[in-house]
This record gives sequence, structure tokens and C-alpha cells, in this order.
Amino acid sequence: MVKVLVIDVGTTSLRTSLVSTSGEVSRLVQRPLTVTSPQPGEVELDPVEIAALAIACATETLAGDIVPYVAITNQRATTVMIDRATGEPIGPALGWQDLRTVIDCLVLQGSGLRLAPNQSATKAQWLRNTLATDRDVLFATLDGYLSHVLTAGTSFVTDHSNVAVTGFVDTALDYDEAVLDALGIRRDQLAQIVPTTGQFGRATALPGAPELVVLIGDQPSSLFGQNGVRPGDTKITFGTGSMLDQVRSTSGPAVMNRFDSGCFPTVMRSTDNEIWWGLEGICLSAGTCIDWLRDDLRILDDVRDSSAIAQSLPDNGGVSFVPAFMGLGTPQWDFGARGAFFGLTRGSSRAHLIRAVLEGIAHNAVDLIDAATAETGVRPDVVRVDGGMSRNNFMVQTLADASGCRIEVSAEAEATTRGAGLLAHYGTGALSLDDVAALWSPAQVFTSTIDDAMRATRRDEWRGFVERAARTIPDLSAVTF
Repeated sequence: MVKVLVIDVGTTSLRTSLVSTSGEVSRLVQRPLTVTSPQPGEVELDPVEIAALAIACATETLAGDIVPYVAITNQRATTVMIDRATGEPIGPALGWQDLRTVIDCLVLQGSGLRLAPNQSATKAQWLRNTLATDRDVLFATLDGYLSHVLTAGTSFVTDHSNVAVTGFVDTALDYDEAVLDALGIRRDQLAQIVPTTGQFGRATALPGAPELVVLIGDQPSSLFGQNGVRPGDTKITFGTGSMLDQVRSTSGPAVMNRFDSGCFPTVMRSTDNEIWWGLEGICLSAGTCIDWLRDDLRILDDVRDSSAIAQSLPDNGGVSFVPAFMGLGTPQWDFGARGAFFGLTRGSSRAHLIRAVLEGIAHNAVDLIDAATAETGVRPDVVRVDGGMSRNNFMVQTLADASGCRIEVSAEAEATTRGAGLLAHYGTGALSLDDVAALWSPAQVFTSTIDDAMRATRRDEWRGFVERAARTIPDLSAVTF
């Protein structure tokens, strides 16, 4: 059975694995990434470390074996600056969460250019203005950076799914000259835009020099890893935050900016012949709320205990929670909202708080489903879920109850790696899209246990809590990207 090597650069760790045509993920090697925050709102990674770990972990995964192909999937919009002459990175990589260019984005809005600080465009400008001095430099997201490193500089490419969220491109997925001119960045300083699947050069830095055949952003890869290949296929990944992605069609959007629904256009995958577009919605706080219960409030010893603790109660005792530590994402996009408990009494217990947080995460995810429905006019019957919290039965059951959707839990908790591997098999002809779709076999299935009237009541209550948590910091609420 043919296997491919996958390098998966996440937000906090780097993983390498082998993925077979059956979708089996094996020989996982995982190492933490050094993530620092020099100032509030700043997020930096070490690109030298990322490259070294990619090569070291891949070599360990291969364990002396040779595979024909390698795929890269990565956190999107994280931005690296490279010295063109030496090929070495200059300074840190600015993480996708980094907000140091907020003011730059607001200034650009005044000239009619709408960019967000979590996109790459103003990150590249900041790196150049702050660190480049008089050197000739290149700018890359992590797929472009690793393609350059692994092929010893013979390739410097980025795929449609990554470049679509950088702020650098127009609806034709070509570099937008108006953006480049405004930022003072040249087209030749950016990676060549290529399809998600193809042949992008031999990774000579790896044992056996496998052909690089896939570049894909982490969220589209997760959808493909959950065998989401057809129009309407929908997934939510529960990580630090939660992200909904849905396959739409080969017709591109009219604009690259956020829709009125609060969702964004994005690319799910592409080949030489077609580009499959989709939409994405984002909750800014999900798993981080459970970490907060454990690490800061210290009312939870192990995150794996939270489901059982929540289920030990007959109800939430009137306690509700809005997870808005960093504001509210889709659909509200209120950066001034803040997390809040409601309904606390002297009788509220540790278990009530834990249950309320899990319920809040689930209801926030239903907001994503509602936003996607508002955008497309069609509500998904089935939503697939992955990520660490997909193993929390109480949260997933609450998601099914609050949404009315059938919730199918991925057998592979971290589906991103699996998706990149399956894309490699698809792109090289070992699998068809029908083959990929047929591989879906959920680990668990959850359906609603409440009726429509109860669901409507709970959702109305939730919207009331969200409204009360909104605009906590009015000046931040006034900021929009």
C-alpha cells in the first residue's frame, strides 16, 4: 500500500506522519513549537526551528523507509521574511494571531483598502519596514517557506488555499497590484501561486528526496481529511478556537472581503483544471476556555474530566457562559465583547461553571452553522467535527441539540494530517474523489434529544446572553476589518 509523508505545521506543534490510501495515519512524530508573545497581541514563532523540526521529524517518521511523495499542510497567514541571497529567514515569523498591525490596517481603510491584521499582507510590510534594512527579501506563508527550504531554493510556491487568506490577492487569485503598491511590496518578492495538488519539486532536504505534491492550509485540509469533498459538506474543527468550513462550488466570490453573514470566502482545494471555493466561519475562543478552567481558575484537574462533570448535573442551574475572551467572531465580529457568566448564585458550583462553559462553546459553534445557513440559504443536515474537543461527548451532544444537525465525529481527532495525505493520493491518481468520500466512517454520531420548541427557546436565551456580553469595550467594538 502506497503511503505519503505529511508535514503538518500547527499553531503550537509540528507533526509528521505517513498516510495510506485507506486514510490510516501512522508513525506520528510530534514536537512543540516555540511560540512567544513579546508584547500583548504579538505572536512570534522561530522559522529556523520550524524548518529544522520539519526535517528532523520527517526523518524520524520515515525511519529509513523511502516514500515517493510529501505533502505540506500548515497554519495559514503566518508570515516569514527570507533573505533572497542566502535563503535564510530574517527575524521571527509573525503568527496568524499576531495583531501588531491593527493600526496599519485602520490607516489603510482610510484609503479604501480593506485588510485585516490576521492576514499576511500587513505582516509582510511590518517585517520589511522593521527588519529588512537594505536587503533584498522574499515574503512567504509557511507553505512557501517550507517549499523553499525543502527543495534547496529550487521551488518557492504557495497554493490557492493559503494565498486566498493573505490579503494579497484578488478574486481571480492573482496578486492584487493595488495592494502591492499600497504596501510597497513587489510581485517578485512573493511565492509563485500554484494549485493545491501538482508537482512542485523534489524535497532534497528529506531522505529519498520525495516529490512535493500538495500544499494546503490547515482548515481546508481538515475538511478533506473528514472526506468533505462535495458541495455542502461541512465541518467544524474545535481547537483553541473553532472553525467551520464548507465546500461550495467552482464559482468564485464577487469580493474577497467578509460577507454580511460574517463568513469569509476561501479555497477548499484546487487542481490545474479547477478551483473549489468554500466559506469559513470563526469562533475566537473554544478549547482555550477549557484550558482557562484548568490552568487559571484551577477548578478542573484534567480537561478530559469536563464531560463527565457536566453530565453529573441534571441541568446548568441557570448558569450560562459566553466564550468571548478575544471578542466575538462570526457572525458578530465584535472585538470589544468579553467573556461573561450569567445567572450565578450562591448555589452555583464548580460543576455548574464547567457545564456552562461547554454549553457556551457549543452554542457559539451553532452560530457558525447559522451564519453559513444565512450565507447559502441551505442548512447542512450533517456537520462533521474534529479537534480535541470533538472527544467531549457532552459538548458534542449539546451541539447536536442546539443545532438540530446530525453531528458526526471524525475517527481521526486531528484530521488535518489525514486530509493532506488523502489529497496527495488524489492528486497523484491513486484515489478518486468518490474513493475519498467513501472512506468516511465516523467514530460517533450524535442527534438531537430535544424538540424544535425547546431548541428555539434555548437559542433565544443564548442570543440574549451574547447581546449582553457585546460591546463591553466600546472602542474595540467600533473597530472592524
